[in-house]
This record gives sequence, structure tokens and C-alpha cells, in this order.
Amino acid sequence: MIERAHLRILREIERRGSLTAAAGALNLTQSALSHTMKKLEQGSGATLWTREGRLLRLTQAGEYLLREANRLLPQLERIDELLRQYAEGEKGTLNIGMECHPCYQWLLRVVEPFLAQWPGVEVDVKQRFQFGGMAALFNHEIDVLVTPDPIVREGIRFEPVFPYEQMLIVGDESPLRGLDHIEPQQLSDQVLYTYPVDTERLDIYQQFLLPAHCAPGKHKVLEATEIILQMVAANRGVATLPQWLVEEYARTLPIHSVRLGREGIHKQIHLGVRSQDAENLHVRTFIELAGSSSMP
Repeated sequence: MIERAHLRILREIERRGSLTAAAGALNLTQSALSHTMKKLEQGSGATLWTREGRLLRLTQAGEYLLREANRLLPQLERIDELLRQYAEGEKGTLNIGMECHPCYQWLLRVVEPFLAQWPGVEVDVKQRFQFGGMAALFNHEIDVLVTPDPIVREGIRFEPVFPYEQMLIVGDESPLRGLDHIEPQQLSDQVLYTYPVDTERLDIYQQFLLPAHCAPGKHKVLEATEIILQMVAANRGVATLPQWLVEEYARTLPIHSVRLGREGIHKQIHLGVRSQDAENLHVRTFIELAGSSSMP
């Protein structure tokens, strides 16, 4: 029965002081305004105002409805504004899934300018070993998937962000230090540290060891990049990481990089999004910032 138009009419009458001025502010004719309020009075059975010459005097029912108008309309207008912000990508949460464990330093370079550009949008990051990235993207648990291994699926669009080379990381005392490159057999007596990812998705296995029918001396799993690097720096074993990340940590840790095979293992970071979301404004902004924030 009560519509927002009724509340707005009462508020404008109070603000403008007359039916004519209120009608002008609302882009209505005075007769249309009066007709709208008359229908409300007839439907509710309550008289909202009385005329005293040219003046309008609100009844108790009218005073009550005016108080509610002043209370409810700002809330409804705030809802309108928030819905507009959601529709235009100015508000919400950008959920990012990570299938690239060592990419957090790079991600920080993207998130900082993104948050500055979209102050109403929150950012949440979920790690790969807690869920399947593609399933999460299909199920709308995440909006963007950061992965070096894109899987072609209908309804998902992947965009390349930056290339990198996967390198073997060794400590100061490693016999592999200083070599131009290594062959798979040279890891047969080494402890290999990796992230908790299935071997089917580990490049060191799929592109280096298994094709040569080789295996490391031991394979140990650790979750944190910093701990993996500390173990390598302590000469407890070796690991594989992107070259740009090695260069960053080598400033403070005694670690060194060696190419995997004569040609090396070359990869590309991709961002995956649902096709229908690819032109979403804040998703598009994130992709563009990611493309301009490549690591050295």
C-alpha cells in the first residue's frame, strides 16, 4: 500500500512548503501529486492533511508518515547507491584463488594499486592447497584464478600476465652451485623440497624428472616459501622457484639458481576468470594492473 513515492511527496512538501513546489521538485504536475496522495488516503482510510486556506496542515497520521519518510528514505537511498556501486563494480569483494604458491610478492604489487583505485572493493585471497582452483572458479567461490597451468574449459577465459623461468635453488655448499645447468640424474642424491601440490602439477617432476625416468633422493613437502628457502640456505636440500623470486630472496639469503636442463623450464602466469565476468570493471582493472606489474 505504502510506496516510496508517497514518502518522497511528504518529504518534499515539508522541504518546499507547498504542493506546487513539491510537485516541481519531483517532476510531477500538482494534480498528479494530489491524485497520488488521495489514492493513499482512500486506501488507508486515514486523512494525511487538511487545508487551511492556502496552507496545508498535516494530521497526526500525516505527521507520523512524515517522520517515517525522514527515517526510511535515507536508508532506501543508501541501498540504491550501494546497488549502483555493485552494478558498476565500485563495491563488493574480489576473491582471488592462488595456484601459484610463490606469487604472493607479485600479488602485493597488484593489490596495492587496485585497492587505491577501488576503495569500495575488498580483496580476499585463497590458497591452492585448500581447494581446487578451477572448481572454485566454476562454483563462484573465487572471481580470479592465478595459475601457471591454465586448463581450457568452456566458460573460462585465461589471460597471460607474465613469463618466467623455473630454476633450481641451491645453497652455498651445494655441489650443484655454479653449474650452468643440471641434468635430471644430478638430483638422484638430493633432498627436494616442494609445496604441497600433487606431483602431476609439479613442473620439476612433469617437465624434468619423469621424462628422464629419474627421481630425487628424497621428496619433502613444506607449505611456506620462507621455510623452504631457509632449508635450502642451510644446505638441507634443493627446491625450484621462479627466477624473479630467487633474485629477490638472494639479497638476504645465501642461495643460488641453476637452470633445469640446457633449455630450462619456461612458464607463464595466467589469470583465469569466468567469461561472463571478463568485462566486469573491477575484474578488468585487476587484470590490467596485473599485466603492468610483471616481476623482473
